[in-house]
Amino acid sequence: MTVADILTIIFLVTGCFLFMTGSIGLVRFPDFYTRMHATGKSDTLAVLFCLFGVAIYHGLTLDSIKLVLIAVFVFIANPTGTHSICRAAFRCNIKPWTRKKGK
Repeated sequence: MTVADILTIIFLVTGCFLFMTGSIGLVRFPDFYTRMHATGKSDTLAVLFCLFGVAIYHGLTLDSIKLVLIAVFVFIANPTGTHSICRAAFRCNIKPWTRKKGK
């Protein structure tokens, strides 16, 4: 195995782990806003790690340059989309979760 193969494996495993943590957060968190926070943060990083892992695997080719450009787009678009969805939910009066006072 070469260094590029090892880096590819590390990046892809890290990306899959981040996807898994985002999915767990989606199931476990109590309200819309915390679920969006968990999936928005972890999915952005997971996609970046996976795309960079595949770009390392391909080496310095046109495909890897395209993958890096896609990663830059995802890095900008995913947080913007998450923020827009949460702002729309707030404007539609979806209340954030609060802890009950008796517990």
